[in-house]
Amino acid sequence: MSGHSKFANIKHKKEKNDAAKGKIFTIIGREIAVAVKEGGADPANNSKLRDVIAKAKANNMPNDTIERGIKKAAGDANSVNYVTVTYEGYGPNGSAIIVDALTDNKNRTAANVRNAFTKGGGNVGAQGCVSYMFDKKGQIIVAKEEYETDADEFMMLALDSGAEDFSEEEDSYEITTTPEDFSTVREALEKENIPMASAEVTMIPQNYVTLTDEEDIKKINRILDLLDEDDDVQAVYHNWDE
Repeated sequence: MSGHSKFANIKHKKEKNDAAKGKIFTIIGREIAVAVKEGGADPANNSKLRDVIAKAKANNMPNDTIERGIKKAAGDANSVNYVTVTYEGYGPNGSAIIVDALTDNKNRTAANVRNAFTKGGGNVGAQGCVSYMFDKKGQIIVAKEEYETDADEFMMLALDSGAEDFSEEEDSYEITTTPEDFSTVREALEKENIPMASAEVTMIPQNYVTLTDEEDIKKINRILDLLDEDDDVQAVYHNWDE
C-alpha cells in the first residue's frame, strides 16, 4: 500500500469545480436514502447511516443538507427503489476496473457503463473477472496538514481501536480495517476528534499496473472521466498506478 497515497487524489477531487461537488453530494444523497431505508432514520441505531454521515462531513456537505436528506428518505422510503449493481471490466493493457452503482434503472446504467468502457478501448467482463485482484477493506485517510500528531502514538491508537494496518505517507496517514471493523475504528477516531479526509469501505488493488503508452493513458482517463460523469456511478476502483 505504501507509495500509493490516496490523499493527493482526494484533495484534487475536493478542489474541483462545483459540478464535481454536486456529483459527490448526489452520490452521498443516494447512500443516505439507501441507509435510511435499510436501517431507519436514527443514526444512533443505524451504523451504516453513521458511516454515510461521516463520509458526507469529510466531503464538506453542510449539516442541514445531510438532515434534509435523512428526513426526505424517511418521508418517502418507498418512492425510489435504488438497487446496488457492480460491473467489472478491463481498461487498456489489462488494467482492472470495478464500478459500483446505485440505480433505479439497471438497463440505463448498464448501457452507460458499457459505453464508457467501449469509448476508452476497454470492455466489461463477467462478474468476478477482476475483483479477485482487489481486497475489500475499510480505509481511513487522515491528512497531516489537518492533524499534527506523533505517528507512533497515532498508530497505537488506530491498532488498539481494531485497525488491521497503519501506514505513514508523505502527506497523510492511511489506516486499513476489515469491512466488519470499519465502523468501530472510524467511530473510535471520531471520538478523539481526529479529522478524516476520507473514510469508506473500498477495494484496494493487490498489485498496480503501470501504463507508459500515452494512448493507453488517454484511453483509461476517458473511461474514468465518463464513469465520473454518470450520476448512477457511486465509486470506481482500478489498479492503474497513476
